[in-house]
Amino acid sequence: MARYRESLCRLCRREGMKLFLKGDRCQTDKCAYSRRPYIPGQHHDDSRGRKISEYGKQLREKQKVKRIYGVYERQFRRYFEVSDRKKGETGENLLKMLEKRLDNVIFRSGFAVSRRVARELVSHGHIIVNGKKINIASYEVRPGDKITLKAETLNLASVKKAVDESKKTRSTPTWIEMNFDRLEASIKNDPIRADIALPVQEQLIVELYSK
Repeated sequence: MARYRESLCRLCRREGMKLFLKGDRCQTDKCAYSRRPYIPGQHHDDSRGRKISEYGKQLREKQKVKRIYGVYERQFRRYFEVSDRKKGETGENLLKMLEKRLDNVIFRSGFAVSRRVARELVSHGHIIVNGKKINIASYEVRPGDKITLKAETLNLASVKKAVDESKKTRSTPTWIEMNFDRLEASIKNDPIRADIALPVQEQLIVELYSK
């Protein structure tokens, strides 16, 4: 599988907004986007004020969503195709499927400071779903699922930091019930569009793939 090995901050700068790919760092003065809020590359000045085509807007919206959730083109295309076959709005179905990925749920529950860290927790075997170890980041959670961490995982500094921060500042989505005393997340129901607080125009992605 291909892996992105360059600076994550370049992705935020390319999309012209904070994607919060580095967790708490994105909230500090060290954030690269805050210091250099323009696209990377030596010709960034040439792009300022340039009118973006309709195709360009659609492409950027797709790239933004892919980068927020950390999925690559082939996988993202599969998500779209499945979403298109389901009842309801294709764009909303797409976002709901991405939200129900296990790595995203770990992040949303407050076990990790970013989706990237959450994906590492899953792939390294730290996550238990309904009593069974799951190491597939794209695993789709369902209503009734209970998610916990392995006992030894609770001692990881990154997990402690994320949980402490979540207790203080972060709010858990309404479709996830978080018990911080037991450090257990329960999936109450499938997410709805209102639960997905992302600056995304999913209809542009539908228009892009519908051509």
